[in-house]
Amino acid sequence: MAEGRGRLSSLDLLPDEAQDDLVWAMSELNARKRSQADILFELNDRLAVKGVDPVSKSAFNRRSIRIAKASKKIAERRALFEGIAPQFTPEKIAEADIVIGELIKTLITELLDREADEFDPKGAMELSRAYKHTIEGQRLSGDAKRRALAEFEGKVAGAVETVSRAKGLTAATRNKIMEQLGVIQKGA
Repeated sequence: MAEGRGRLSSLDLLPDEAQDDLVWAMSELNARKRSQADILFELNDRLAVKGVDPVSKSAFNRRSIRIAKASKKIAERRALFEGIAPQFTPEKIAEADIVIGELIKTLITELLDREADEFDPKGAMELSRAYKHTIEGQRLSGDAKRRALAEFEGKVAGAVETVSRAKGLTAATRNKIMEQLGVIQKGA
């Protein structure tokens, strides 16, 4: 039996002029600072001022539970991404892309070494596309790494310059500091 949208709740039946009050109530539920009963009471007061029928406790509770579940999923995903985000620095991404690219190129070479009757033109075309995309991905990853390093070096140079001026350091001392930080090469 096909599942429909079901019966509309009193929340679903709110008129357009009450939608801002509904949005307010949902944001209050998300804030988790007040009780659900308190929010429902104030929502129904707001609706009464506009001449709109009140929202039922059961409909509000069902919506509240759905919002709580969605908020929990979002919080879990956010925590997951925050946990793995440090692994996605430009340097690490570039290194991983190079390893994956080399693996794909090796796989393509091995497939090309097979007997001609085991290999079809469509497969060759797909492998050539994969190889092309791998090379492009490696190039883009390298470009991203170079941009990130250039941005970092610019920030370091700016900070060293600011501190040097504030402390009255000579250009030679400033250059030595930058050299020690690896921002400029010796003799540059």
